[in-house]
Amino acid sequence: MKSNYKRIGDCIRLVDERNKGLKVTNLLGVSITKQFIPSVANIIGTDMENYKIIRKNQFACSTMQVRRDKKMPVALLKEVDEAIISQAYPIFEVVDETMILPEYLMMWFSRQEFDREACFYAIGGVRGSLEWEDFCDMQLPVPSLEKQQEIVREYHVLLDRIALNKQLIQKLEETAQTIYKQWFVDFEFPNENGLPYKTNGGEMIESELGEIPKGWRVGELFDLLEIKYGKDYKHLKKGNIPLYGSGGIMGYFNKSLYEKSSILIPRKGTLNNILLVNKSFWSVDTMFYSIMKLDFGIHYTYFFLKTINFGALDLGSAVPSMTTSYLNEMQILVPTQSILEKFDYHTKKIIQSIDLKIDSINNIEQIKDLLLSKLSTQ
Repeated sequence: MKSNYKRIGDCIRLVDERNKGLKVTNLLGVSITKQFIPSVANIIGTDMENYKIIRKNQFACSTMQVRRDKKMPVALLKEVDEAIISQAYPIFEVVDETMILPEYLMMWFSRQEFDREACFYAIGGVRGSLEWEDFCDMQLPVPSLEKQQEIVREYHVLLDRIALNKQLIQKLEETAQTIYKQWFVDFEFPNENGLPYKTNGGEMIESELGEIPKGWRVGELFDLLEIKYGKDYKHLKKGNIPLYGSGGIMGYFNKSLYEKSSILIPRKGTLNNILLVNKSFWSVDTMFYSIMKLDFGIHYTYFFLKTINFGALDLGSAVPSMTTSYLNEMQILVPTQSILEKFDYHTKKIIQSIDLKIDSINNIEQIKDLLLSKLSTQ
């Protein structure tokens, strides 16, 4: 062991402050991606005074089922001054911030190598859980405070760039959604004279979805897309083809499942993360990918699916899940070919800009992972 390595247990201490008097109401959970998220737990009839208070610069973690998930959920509270969290989560804080910075420690917890080591120690735990003593016995390098501050600053520059790109993507998405609404909800797409269709006397007809422009029809999603199942990727080798899960790119491998533009739809869990991919890819078996049946209309179909709150749908499963039958039978307006082609053309530059921002994020993520992997050499 290098001389500057220390036990995690020597750097932290447990905190157990209960919510007596119900002074704190902001209830959080910890995600597998090592972030705090609003809790979705059913708390009806629950004694909230027994919940733990977590304060800024304190950590919460879950040591349960680490081996199954291949990750140890752990997060550092930075966004708010205080919150409450389930009593099942251990809460801890840095003993001495002049020795180790909380942000530096969180960087160590964010490393893939840390999760692999946690999985190794979890092998002997009940149901694949990591025992607290084993967690405390894990070690990390603790360089000088000045070096830690330098590393944290560099890390936050990368995080800020990622956040900026995500903000720009959101603005671009909102712009495209505005155009989508004008064309396919308000029916104010450009007519043959370049004027808004409906307000300039465009002919409308009745349908089961109400008035629609003449020449349009009500169809099913199956008319536009062929829904396909993603596949397992464990046999693949590392490469440069992106692998997509519901959260986005999970890694890069040597083979593609599909090589044309496709809309990806989660099958389980977070159902709202609809993705449009315009390059070769592989998608995991908990995702659907799609094959366009027409040579046009993919942007229209993508933004149509983005307007639907799949997360609010009850599809008959305790775990949110999507089915091919539900997707195939979903009613959708089918505009004329000329309108679909024009919409693809009008939104092409927006989609290209979004793709460039996504590529930038992915490149920065790789740099961030490289920075994290180098912490062991500090």
